[in-house]
Amino acid sequence: MPVPTTITFFAYLIMLLVIGTVAYKATTTTSDYILGGRKMGPAVTALSVGASDMSGWLLLGLPGAIYLSGLSEIWIGIGLVIGAWCNWLLVAKRLRIYTEFTSDSLTLPDFLERRFADNGVLRLVAATTTLLFFTFYTSSGMVGGAILFEQVFELDYTTALLIGSAIIVSYTFVGGFFAVSWTDFFQGILMLLALLLVPAVVFFGDSHGSTANLDPAMLDVLPDSLTALSIASLMAWGLGYFGQPHILSRFMAIGSIDDLPTSRRIAMSWMLLSLIGALATGLAGAIVFADAPLPNKETVFIELSKVLFNPWIAGILIAAILSAIMSTIDSQLLVCSSVVTEDFYRKWINPNASERERIMVGRLTVLAVAVLATVIALNPESSVLALVSYAWAGFGAAFGPVIILALYWSKFSRFGAIATILVGAATVVIWKPLQGGLFDLYELLPGFLFALISGILVSLLFPASSAVKQQHREFEQQL
Repeated sequence: MPVPTTITFFAYLIMLLVIGTVAYKATTTTSDYILGGRKMGPAVTALSVGASDMSGWLLLGLPGAIYLSGLSEIWIGIGLVIGAWCNWLLVAKRLRIYTEFTSDSLTLPDFLERRFADNGVLRLVAATTTLLFFTFYTSSGMVGGAILFEQVFELDYTTALLIGSAIIVSYTFVGGFFAVSWTDFFQGILMLLALLLVPAVVFFGDSHGSTANLDPAMLDVLPDSLTALSIASLMAWGLGYFGQPHILSRFMAIGSIDDLPTSRRIAMSWMLLSLIGALATGLAGAIVFADAPLPNKETVFIELSKVLFNPWIAGILIAAILSAIMSTIDSQLLVCSSVVTEDFYRKWINPNASERERIMVGRLTVLAVAVLATVIALNPESSVLALVSYAWAGFGAAFGPVIILALYWSKFSRFGAIATILVGAATVVIWKPLQGGLFDLYELLPGFLFALISGILVSLLFPASSAVKQQHREFEQQL
């Protein structure tokens, strides 16, 4: 890589570490470390949600899919937009109020235990499910970061993996939620600018190929090869939003519910513009590389950055890719940290742990989970997209229905909640390896539906206590 590109790339990474150091001074309590003291502003919340959500998929996966197959891949984006909007509208306000109403719950397992006056079983099931899926989710991001370092800096895979992992862990370990949220804020801005700039140079310039080079079939959003089952599978991704802990934690951390409408508008605007930019980037790649197809479709953004811009700008654009990957991994590590601190250590090991002790346990958890995820990622043959798809489905099916029912249905019981999580997770695990016919449907959709039905049926068979129902009615009065 040219020297200017290397300089700008690492200057950006140094900026992230500086943010982590500043955030360290503002982190004095467990609430600060896990939820930023519930005082995040609307803009930081909005871009933190977007950046932690989209990951490298937005700059690598989606542009690559469009570059290869055209706009028929747009359906996943449509599903995600609908799902994200519904999540902001239906979940954000209620979850923010309810988690504070239930004795300031800091994690989803903590909230579920207090919501249902559980004896610890529900918290244990929720926490274990969270750690299981997040370990693989984090590992997929480590693989993505390693591939980026490997291709850009011509490092061997293991060296690239270790460097990327060390950078990510450093500022999450030090700064906690403040560091993660503020770095996500800057990373979200960089990701958006990069996705708009790269295709704009191609479509509005006059020296990088012609739109005449574009196969008209690439603009067909409903090709004959796209079946109803395929469209349902792609759009089902939107259901996953209701159960993603690293996204839901942002709703829990916003300073005021009055800021939620502003935050929602910022987040959805960012998401729409970013998705449009990603789609346009894929089409731009099809134009520029019409005569010299790329061997790896997911490098289209990287290759366009190298071809279209001088080394200084290219360094910033390539940093945007790592930003996308890092902004998701740091959020996942932080959720794992909060789960171990609040739902295992404080609940089962040392209920009287001091604030300093709990923060240290959280930081050590970040290190431990990162090490485990890195070990899993040592296999360069790991499928990043397959791991992301699997983890997204697992969280969406296990936690999406339980969150919706917990926020809206007073008769939802602890046994119903336990059944919902177990059925959702089990359906994803069982459905995934099956192939052919109906089993080609993305496992998130049947997992979500089966979990929702199970939660309702079990709650009717084993009703919630009068105290749990009364607590929910009191919560409703807070709205």
